[in-house]
Amino acid sequence: MNFIKTKLLFVIDNLEFGGGERVFLQLALGLSDQFEILVASMPGGSFSEGLKKQGTTFFNIDMTRRVSFKPIRRLINIIRNERITLIHSQGLRADFFARIAGRIAKSPYILSTVAMPLEGFDISFARKRIYSFFDRFSERYVDRFIVISDELKKFLIDKHKIPPEKIFKIYNGIELNEYHPDNSDKSSMKIRKEFGIDKDEFLIAGIGRLVWQKGFEYLIDAVPRVTKQIAKIKFLIVGEGPLKNRLKEKRKKLRIEDKIIFTGFKSDIKEILSSIDILVMPSLREGFPMVTLEAMAMAKPIVATDIDGIREQIDHDENGLLIPPEDPEAIADAIIFLFNNKEKSEQLGFAAKKKAEEKFSVEEMIKKTKGVYEELLASKT
Repeated sequence: MNFIKTKLLFVIDNLEFGGGERVFLQLALGLSDQFEILVASMPGGSFSEGLKKQGTTFFNIDMTRRVSFKPIRRLINIIRNERITLIHSQGLRADFFARIAGRIAKSPYILSTVAMPLEGFDISFARKRIYSFFDRFSERYVDRFIVISDELKKFLIDKHKIPPEKIFKIYNGIELNEYHPDNSDKSSMKIRKEFGIDKDEFLIAGIGRLVWQKGFEYLIDAVPRVTKQIAKIKFLIVGEGPLKNRLKEKRKKLRIEDKIIFTGFKSDIKEILSSIDILVMPSLREGFPMVTLEAMAMAKPIVATDIDGIREQIDHDENGLLIPPEDPEAIADAIIFLFNNKEKSEQLGFAAKKKAEEKFSVEEMIKKTKGVYEELLASKT
């Protein structure tokens, strides 16, 4: 028996392929049986390519300008012409455009995922005031907020005065069946061969965009202290970003160019993770990073900063080591400790894998998101 699917429009800027884009890709695939999925976004990259492979309807919208009515007009036309029932957005620009367009087009239901509030962005005071006005003004049109951590839920309640009943916490999830903790596999050897790293060298990785929030400068500062204790060791810094040249200059200044390798952007993080011994996350700010979940699924020991988001993934000394942010000595000491305590390192890795399997599956994320949609539809009906 045929039935008419509820039309669901995802709106996200896709200025880079991050956690939000990955989650919307997962939702587009996982919810296609129950909903007709449409996506409005910038074209290009892994996000739009992935949607095309899935056969998802895609609308090209330029969201590079922070204040513009053009994306709003385009979204209004899409919402009206396609008779959209649910609008689900993520990201400051996408949120504002989607909320205003949804309100003008009289869309029945509007949702926003908040992975990082405006207050967490490194922008000037003046710009933050302007964006804050638009964000707070448009929040009134949102029927449901989805957050990715308890800390974010508390923040929206305390600082943005959003009613608790409108906020749902849903952890990001990963495809656990795709992650296999085996350092001897071909992908492990491939990465080491590609970058000239011996099989018996201890290998550390920092993975993410090369921006100040990721704190890679503190990982680089930790390297001289580590290499005094561990001779056969290499570090990979995986990713691209505006701080790449500055970080390379720091590496040169510390005379550790033979120890740190900048790999550039890598599309398959599983290959990197299979080759390393420890993942280090020296972040200063995070939402709910996916790479830590991937490392957990691969049973890798993790050294990470004790900040919001990460501390909901990592329990100190149970499935990873948490350290203070902006502390190169703490990073170095944690790496040296794990190097010298192989049994403890393995215990942390396998405990991390167990927690990932229990709490961070993509199936659970899709199920809970679907539940929010259904609850909203039922409540409005």
